[in-house]
Amino acid sequence: MDQSGVTTDGHSVPPVSTILTRSAGLDVDAPEIVITVPTYKRPDQLLRTLQSLIAQKTSRSYAIIVMENENEAREGAAAAAHLFESGAVAGLIIAAHRRGNCEAYNAGWQMALETFPHFRHLLVIDDDETADPRWLARMCGTAETLELDIVGGPQNPIFEKDEYESWAQHPVFRPPYTETGPVPALYSTGNLLLTRPVLERFSPNFLDLRFNFMGGGDSDFLTRARKAGYEFGWCAEAIVHETIPSRRLQADWIRTRSLRNGVISTLVDHERRKGHSFARVQVLMKSLALLAASPLRGLKAGLAARSLSVGLYPVLVGAGRVLGEFGYMNDQYRQAEKN
Repeated sequence: MDQSGVTTDGHSVPPVSTILTRSAGLDVDAPEIVITVPTYKRPDQLLRTLQSLIAQKTSRSYAIIVMENENEAREGAAAAAHLFESGAVAGLIIAAHRRGNCEAYNAGWQMALETFPHFRHLLVIDDDETADPRWLARMCGTAETLELDIVGGPQNPIFEKDEYESWAQHPVFRPPYTETGPVPALYSTGNLLLTRPVLERFSPNFLDLRFNFMGGGDSDFLTRARKAGYEFGWCAEAIVHETIPSRRLQADWIRTRSLRNGVISTLVDHERRKGHSFARVQVLMKSLALLAASPLRGLKAGLAARSLSVGLYPVLVGAGRVLGEFGYMNDQYRQAEKN
């Protein structure tokens, strides 16, 4: 049951993942939906996520895969084990042995393909999020009604202190769309639906490991999926609630995240234009143009929001885009527990 491989010279390699817990009486042929939940050192939050998934109001059969990405204490796997062993949750807890955001997603998505032969949709939620009771039904309904391959939904920020609610409209936290329907692009796996054919197309290396500790592997993956011709959409009613710790409102975290978003934008732009004539020059010129325009854009946005942080965001993203052209990388997720 391990996800292992063999090198070109015939030698075995260590498994990518191992099943730690399998739910009682699991019928692998039954689920039409698989939900994947990566976790790292958040046992209490993981339990809240799983309880929100147990409470889904749907007649659809679904299984859950938890990807434990901490290989020592494995607190999340230990905390959730009783839910699977008792049959309260149908699915698996796996150890994703290789550290990093992209490694965890890759391990879980591949395990879904190999374990559940008949699922149609795979849903993604993070271990610092909880899902509305009709989240699953609304995501799947939108995909089927609009005949979409990939659907995103809002991550509603929940701040630790009420006085931080004004931050909900900061570009770092604000969702990209407000209405349900087809959209030109998606950027995050924090609340996402993928149809099985999309996963089969990109298996087994779904997310590029260049982004493993920086983040942005989801944006890159979704860009490649768009280039492959898949149809995207948004379901505004399929809400997940994301816990935002106070440290994410500190100036250095906002600055680092803004720069990182710029770097990711550059890398994704290079992927989008790959194979085009003068692609690198075109991306560099775009980055320089955005940086040059960013002070005016930032001034307008800052005045409208009455926020210096909002005003600085376009400038920092523009700077990040240019830094990305020269190889700057920021591994903000290398210490995920401090992110």
